[in-house]
Amino acid sequence: MSFFLKHPVDAARHNDEVERVWQAYRDGKPYRAPVTLSGSISNLLCNPAINTTGYTFRDFFEDPRAQIAAQLAYQRWWRFNVLCDQPMGFPKNGWQVNVDLQNSYEAGWMGCPLHYLDESLPDTVPILGERKEHLHDLAPPDPLRGNLLGRAMEFFDYMQEHCPGMEFEGLPVLPPQTIPGEGTDGPFTLAYKLRGATELCMDVAEDPEYVHQLMAFVTENTIRRMKAIRQWRWSRRPESPDARQFRRAGWGFADDAIVLLSPSQYREFVLPYHRRLAEEFSDGGPISIHLCGDASRFFALMRDELRVRSFDTGFPVPWERLRKEVGPDVEIRGGPSIALLQSGPPERIKEEVRRICSSGIMQGGRFILREGNNMAPRTPVEHIEAMYEAGQRYGRYSEGGRQCPRPAV
Repeated sequence: MSFFLKHPVDAARHNDEVERVWQAYRDGKPYRAPVTLSGSISNLLCNPAINTTGYTFRDFFEDPRAQIAAQLAYQRWWRFNVLCDQPMGFPKNGWQVNVDLQNSYEAGWMGCPLHYLDESLPDTVPILGERKEHLHDLAPPDPLRGNLLGRAMEFFDYMQEHCPGMEFEGLPVLPPQTIPGEGTDGPFTLAYKLRGATELCMDVAEDPEYVHQLMAFVTENTIRRMKAIRQWRWSRRPESPDARQFRRAGWGFADDAIVLLSPSQYREFVLPYHRRLAEEFSDGGPISIHLCGDASRFFALMRDELRVRSFDTGFPVPWERLRKEVGPDVEIRGGPSIALLQSGPPERIKEEVRRICSSGIMQGGRFILREGNNMAPRTPVEHIEAMYEAGQRYGRYSEGGRQCPRPAV
């Protein structure tokens, strides 16, 4: 097993097929389920076989030069070695770099310090774990330069200055357009980052008033930050298509930590704050959400109460009953676990794709096959190829997505 494709892909031919697959899906007449993958910079920095930069996570989080170099190396590897329904080969307009603080940007903005974990992705340390009452002393941070976002702005300024004129493999390097913080990983997730997972779950049981105080604090500050960063971006780029439009079609967010709750606890402690976010940023149409783990017990509730019509799932997911619970018009994204995708063997990956696609989840034509969830470092490209080939075989439709085939066993 390796991390590089043995045979080069005909990028032009592949990209034409990718466009046909997605256009058919967008038109509501899919001939097969799209197959996509997502990953993070961990795939580069945790894999010496492809990390040609020599940079570490500490470098990546503290040096904008390291961010640029690592992102370029990662994009180069991904676009030439990861087979799925995404464009491959050299990008048409250049290599896009961004300010990337991973999932630490929100808690870091609130003042949680970064903790480096040897060679693993750093995480933040809760600041309310031992003194919950410190919440009442917290001052709302500056939405553009508060705490860790101050570093984000410094990285942004550096990239704006140095990327123009840079080239990578003969193509321009495009500077970022914004900083992290226009979206959100979710108010309950941010609350547990501030308080600690165990402590917050105990609060749910023993101090519900405090939970609502914390949730109100993080939600209102999140809204303030998201609006301020967008306004700052619009001031720099008044021609932006979304200029002066806080509410938009297809708005989406995440909140992974709700997997710690029961549906009744979610309804009491989180749903009011999800509604608050939707009021500010959704135009009233369908919403999308990313949820790690098996959060499927919330799907029907979120469909009805929040107008969520697209769920990016984690693992494990009850495929056999999920489509029945949410209906044929709700988009579901998900697939084999990242542990299986990493460990294999290819035959087991193919069988799992077959099992998922034959579970009923494809009925209605609103299924996208992907890893569940966020590809693990050191995943062999042969395993990725096995998932893609299985998706192409078992993810086929007849009659424009209205009827699933019976895949071969």
